[in-house]
Amino acid sequence: MRRFSFIGALMLALLAAPAWADKVNVDGGAAVRGTDVVAYFTQGKAVAGSPQFSHRWNGAEWHFSSAANRDAFAADPQKYAPQYGGFCAWAVSNNYTAPIDPDAWHIVNDKLYLNYSRLVQLRWKLDTSGNIAKGDANWPNLSK
Repeated sequence: MRRFSFIGALMLALLAAPAWADKVNVDGGAAVRGTDVVAYFTQGKAVAGSPQFSHRWNGAEWHFSSAANRDAFAADPQKYAPQYGGFCAWAVSNNYTAPIDPDAWHIVNDKLYLNYSRLVQLRWKLDTSGNIAKGDANWPNLSK
């Protein structure tokens, strides 16, 4: 996986934001880079999903580590799907989109938020509620 400096990634995200502003971030071919979103809630960690246990929802393919997790998601995708289509929550709070690192995640009020990196996640957590409020306000225009 190619790594960028924070500034380089920020510039890339700013330049590419309109192209990334789809409903679901499918960077890497599947939603959340193929990570099982149900596992964040049930196992408390990022777990790689498998195309063997996939489900198509909201225009994207979602991968899961088990049939049980796939079925749980299929029964209630809004419960497990990340906020802001799986784009970086800090970026959306600043009115642009950016890719994510599946290991940079946080659940707030039973909602999953992802970030570009653990460093960006630390910045996002400095004002979690304020960043969520800004992200919620920005997302409708970014997701068109």
